[in-house]
This record gives sequence, C-alpha cells and structure tokens, in this order.
Amino acid sequence: MRPLFVPFFIPHLGCPHRCVFCDQEKVAGARGVLPSAEELVARIEAYRAGAPGRSLEAAFYGGTFTALPLADQEALLAPLQPLLERGSLASIRLSTRPDAVDGTTAVYLKERGVATVELGVQSLDPEVLTLSGRGHGVAEVGLAVAALKGAGIAVGIQLMPGLPGDTKERSLSTLRAALALRPSFLRIYPTLVIEGTELAERYRCGAYTPLALPDAVSLCKEMLVAAAHAGIPVIRVGLQPTAELERPGTLIAGPYHPAFGQLVASGICFDVMCTLLDGVPAGSRVSFGAPRGRVSDLVGQKRGNLVRLAERHGINAEVHEDPALTPELISLEWEGGVRYTRRPDLHPQY
Repeated sequence: MRPLFVPFFIPHLGCPHRCVFCDQEKVAGARGVLPSAEELVARIEAYRAGAPGRSLEAAFYGGTFTALPLADQEALLAPLQPLLERGSLASIRLSTRPDAVDGTTAVYLKERGVATVELGVQSLDPEVLTLSGRGHGVAEVGLAVAALKGAGIAVGIQLMPGLPGDTKERSLSTLRAALALRPSFLRIYPTLVIEGTELAERYRCGAYTPLALPDAVSLCKEMLVAAAHAGIPVIRVGLQPTAELERPGTLIAGPYHPAFGQLVASGICFDVMCTLLDGVPAGSRVSFGAPRGRVSDLVGQKRGNLVRLAERHGINAEVHEDPALTPELISLEWEGGVRYTRRPDLHPQY
C-alpha cells in the first residue's frame, strides 16, 4: 500500500523570482507561511490517528524548498526526525527547482529523511524556458537529476505543456528528453492563465494563446502513452481543483477542467475501444469489460464515449465492470466472440 501523504503547502517560499505563469497561492489555495514545529507534528499525528496502520509521508508542496535559507529548511525537517526514528513517519518528499540542487544539497536531504524530490522542470526547450522566465537552462535539469539520484533520492519531474513558445512538437520533444533522464514518475500540468501573472497580461494583449481544452487533452494522451511505453508512470495530469483556483476571476484562460485527468483517460479508452471494434458490423450490440474502478473511463464524461461510438461505428455499446480483468486490460464481448487488448497508457509494473 502506498504511503498516505501529509501535505504542507509553502507557495513561493524560497523562489528567487516568479515565472510568467506562476501564482502558487491561487493554485494551491494556501498562503506562503512556514508551518511551525508544533503544526508539523500535530498534522502528522492527526493523519496517523485517522489512518491507523498506514505509513505516512510528509510532503512539502510549492515554493523552492532547497532555495530556502538553510535555517528554514532545518526548521521544517528537524521536528520530523524523531517521527522518522520511531516509525511514525516513513519518509519526506518536497518540491524544488533544478537550479537549486547540487550534490551537497542532495546529501543533506537524504540524511534528513527525504526520499523523493519533485523537480519543477516545466520544459526542456531552451526558448520555452527563456520565454517563461524560468531563470535557468536545460543543463541544470540533468545535473539536478544526477545529484539527487546519486544521493539515493527518487526524482519526479513536473512538465507544463503549452508554455509561451511551446508547440506540440516541442512538448513531445521535452517529454522524450525527460524520459531519457529516467525519473521515477512524471506530473503533467497543461499551462493555465492565472489572474495577476505576467502571462495574464500577455494573454490580454494577444501575445500568448493558451492550449484549447481538446488540444490539451489530445496532447496529454500522447504524452501518457509515450511515458507508459517507456515504463515511467504519470501520477497526475491536470491541476488538482481548489476553491481558490475555481473562484470567479482567478482562472482567466487555458485548458482547465476539474476532471482533466479523466478526460485524458477516457480519450485513451475511446481509442482502444475503436480498435477493438475493428471488423464488428454496424448495428451490433456489444459490451466492453472494464477492470475494477475503470468503468467511468470507458463510459466517458456524460456518456460521451458511448455516444461517439454510436455515431462513428453505428453500434449500441454498454460497459460492465469485470473484476477478473487485470488493471491494464479492456475486453469486448459480442456475438462474434470476446476480444482483449491492453490500454497503452498503463504498464504492468504499476
């Protein structure tokens, strides 16, 4: 069973500057204030009481943890050491920038119980990094990944397709370069336009055009499939909805949907279902089998996949859960027999 994350949000803290797209307080729905030692321990103990027997992982999100003054880093990590020693806390994860990590930093984090570091890479295209105001180049990413891996820390990479200067081809090239670094996992967040950012001003004056929702879904489908073929899990697609993010006036443009990840998963399932229907006569009644918990992915938002199958293939389809199916399989039953195929975005190792 995976550890239960105990989240602590420290938006913008440690960041040397703001990128053109960034307002983490609105994205995370939290203010950039360091939690006290008492707050850290109390939240972890509350999670432990609410989930007895589950292993816990403290997770610091937002900000640039390793760019905080060392005293602040220690103030966050030191209170967790007794919990790690007695097993009340299994590990720690945090987020940072590629240019805020070196070998010394990586060793320090490992010694303080940090097991996973997520790097806000966003793009591996030099022009996109410059236009987005990232303040570092491509080389820093490889150096940071090497330093963290060398210290025995798992590395996650966050990507943001649709940044200024980005194209589908550049996003896919970035993905290939990220996969070549062999991270433990990826997160993919299509770029959104948040009020109060420089990107919002560029959008208003016509200097920036965000991805349309269908284009973002299509691109992320390709990215998930490519990552799966490389054996790298994508643990999230699209931002987590928050009350602040969905407050009127916060999000002014971009491919936002509160269930973006399911739109992508459903799109992949639709493609697979079409493949399974090859040679099935129009007018046939068919039933697709979904692994446990995957029925909604096959049905689609507002039954959209079933409607599109009827329009495209002229068939009457239903979906049923089949607990006998392994998580990566989809089946098709019809009068001609039973077919099985593997979802291309899933890999047996996860």
